[in-house]
Amino acid sequence: MSADKHLAFRGGRALAFLPVVVFLAFCVLFFVVFKTFDMTALAAGGVVALLVGALLAKSYASYWSAVTKGIGSSTAVTIVLILFCVGLMSALIKETNVSGGFVWLAELLGVDGGTFTLFAFVAVCIISMATASSIGTMFTAFPIFYPAGVLLGAEPAFLAAAIISGAIFGDNVAPISDTTVISSSTQTFRRKAGTADIAGVVRNRARFAFTAAGFAAAGFFLLGSSGRSSDHAHSQELLEQAADPLALVMLIPVALMLTVALLTRDIFKAVTVGLVSGIVTGLASGLLTPEGIIGVTDGAPTGFLVSGIGDMLGVIALVVTVFGIMGVLTEAGILDWLVSALTNSRLSSTPRGAEFAIGIGISFTTLLFGGVNSAAMLTFGPVASEIGDRVGLHPYRRAVVMDCFAMGIASIVPVLSAYLFIGAQLTTGIKGVPALATTEIFVAMLYPLVLTVVMVVAAATGWGRRFEGADGVELKRPEPVPAAV
Repeated sequence: MSADKHLAFRGGRALAFLPVVVFLAFCVLFFVVFKTFDMTALAAGGVVALLVGALLAKSYASYWSAVTKGIGSSTAVTIVLILFCVGLMSALIKETNVSGGFVWLAELLGVDGGTFTLFAFVAVCIISMATASSIGTMFTAFPIFYPAGVLLGAEPAFLAAAIISGAIFGDNVAPISDTTVISSSTQTFRRKAGTADIAGVVRNRARFAFTAAGFAAAGFFLLGSSGRSSDHAHSQELLEQAADPLALVMLIPVALMLTVALLTRDIFKAVTVGLVSGIVTGLASGLLTPEGIIGVTDGAPTGFLVSGIGDMLGVIALVVTVFGIMGVLTEAGILDWLVSALTNSRLSSTPRGAEFAIGIGISFTTLLFGGVNSAAMLTFGPVASEIGDRVGLHPYRRAVVMDCFAMGIASIVPVLSAYLFIGAQLTTGIKGVPALATTEIFVAMLYPLVLTVVMVVAAATGWGRRFEGADGVELKRPEPVPAAV
């Protein structure tokens, strides 16, 4: 688009950033002032931001045309459809109480101290991978694992950090998580049609996520004991109340879904297999009833099919508003300018530099969005795609670098992080165990901290770096540029 056809604003092109500024103000308001986290509230902030931005556009009609163009992009529509589908699988796993199976295991094994902290980390990792909801997993896991673990001798800050770290890990690697969907869908192939498939991104990401998780697990085991335990009977009572060994059978449909996703690279097919096998397994085991699938209670629809869609509406509303803002920035020429500035810099002139540029850019964006990875990646994803493409990086690699840096230290800054605000809140009001401050939890957040180090090493050394070849194939080295005739 030529400069004279760009969406124009009264006061100059810089005012195209106004919707972004207003949206960020809402992020600060909810996370820092109100200390609450809600996707629907953020979406409301996004709508208000769009309305405010429209007031300064020279052409009101052109402004809203840009908004609808952004919302109607193929990437936005694809993300919305995938989120609706994965919301159903997530709701099925929640309905059948998979977390109860891990609580039963903890009780059976009799773990305590640092061993309990390690167990909580591993259990929450698996639960989060199954539900693909980091925040939802935290709300489920904290009331069970935190008080029982502290009473069994786990160090409070490291136990809380282990629960949050496990939730972030699961969100980081789950094929059905919103962050995986967004990081994949914003990275476009240049030598074939489409965007990065989720299975390919997860496969490439696994080496970094599991390496960081391994180091974090060792740290939680070594540092996770307070050296004292108290009220052992009460802690056992807490575990017994939440325990349900039969719930572990629901890991079968989860495993089938993950297998199909990795083999076929088709998330819709994988979710279909997961849902069908999950419903059959749930009904056969008695963990799921027909009413738990879909029903009506007092005139209100119930069941996981309904809640699965409902749970995703806030995230989808956020996706819609952010893509509307992205449409404004695109039509105003801001994204072109930003991409040009970054790609023409000396830092982005090499594959290594481009990866660091992506890492720095998404980290800064994640900070601005209060640790909300999905919103940050929706905003920065197209920029990361362009930066990486200029040096031939494969869409898988771009998605991995962006997602892992977004899940790193930028997501857990104490004064801004939604994760830490929620974690600290969930430690309060529990009799006999300490309430924690965000700063106390931050120093024990081993997974995001180690993941940041792992990604810095990967970018510096080229570990796992892949380039895009003909038809989107992965290459260890970029193809040579043909000599000019």
